[in-house]
Amino acid sequence: MRFDYDDGNIFAKILRGEIPNKTFLETEHTLAFEDIAPQAPVHMLVIPKGAYVSYDHFARDASDAEIIDFNRTVAAVCEKAGVEEGFRAITNARAHGVQEVPHFHVHILGGRPLGRMLERG
Repeated sequence: MRFDYDDGNIFAKILRGEIPNKTFLETEHTLAFEDIAPQAPVHMLVIPKGAYVSYDHFARDASDAEIIDFNRTVAAVCEKAGVEEGFRAITNARAHGVQEVPHFHVHILGGRPLGRMLERG
């Protein structure tokens, strides 16, 4: 599969410092920040600093250092955000996954019961 990265997306602009964000945690390869339209009391976005479109693109092409750093940062965000009662980690990919920003990102949602993820049907 071919992955064409659009460096005009909002997360690329955030990474370049063109758009402000409420940084929650930052590492060498990863940035975590508060979602501007939270869907739960805790709603963080975790993004790699590299130009990856989706989870499968990141998993295939990112370096071992990027992958380890990203996953450890997700864990650190969960700990720092205090979602020990439970959380949901969501990533959307492409049209059927309803991906709105074409830069790989994980939503960390928590702070209340979240209900079922999908209805059967």
